[in-house]
Amino acid sequence: MPYKYIGRRTDFRGKTLWEIVGNLKNFGIGRIVVRSRFERYQEPSYLKIVKVEPLPCPEVQNMDNQRKVRVLVEKTFRGKTFPNPITIESASYKTDYRLLSTDEEKAYCKMVELKSELPIYPKTMDFPPLLKELLIKEKKAKGEVLEELKLDVVYQKKNNGTYRIANEGEEPTISFNVNPEKLPDISLYKNIKFSTEH
Repeated sequence: MPYKYIGRRTDFRGKTLWEIVGNLKNFGIGRIVVRSRFERYQEPSYLKIVKVEPLPCPEVQNMDNQRKVRVLVEKTFRGKTFPNPITIESASYKTDYRLLSTDEEKAYCKMVELKSELPIYPKTMDFPPLLKELLIKEKKAKGEVLEELKLDVVYQKKNNGTYRIANEGEEPTISFNVNPEKLPDISLYKNIKFSTEH
């Protein structure tokens, strides 16, 4: 009779973090551990163990309540090393960790130069069309000189090095402005005439 699996399948391959560090001298401080789910990327992703703090074993150990461990690691994700060490605790029970042999560490941790450059985001963008029309009518009514209206873009302060903002006179690689030629061909945009003259 064939096996019938019930429940969600997992892509994890390996051991729990406690199984690895619990069997190493000095809890494996200085050794390199890899998560199998991050091995799909071309750039290396690994964890270097800095400090280990064992947690008490649960009274009833089952699939929903497995032993965890608190590990301070230097994390490298897709070739970029985080500036500060991070703590792994809640995900330490997952059977997704693999210990690298000392012979394998040097070749595996060799940094791969990232091919893609950081996208450059603009400082300003066009106003939404309706708001732009209202602002132009308001300026005309007040008799003010019409100038190019631009909306200052405010980005989240948290920047993990995934983008950068264009400097003065620099051309951004990302644009938030509406390009009429690239609008999808749907009934909402039919019979709309885009005009840049005011």
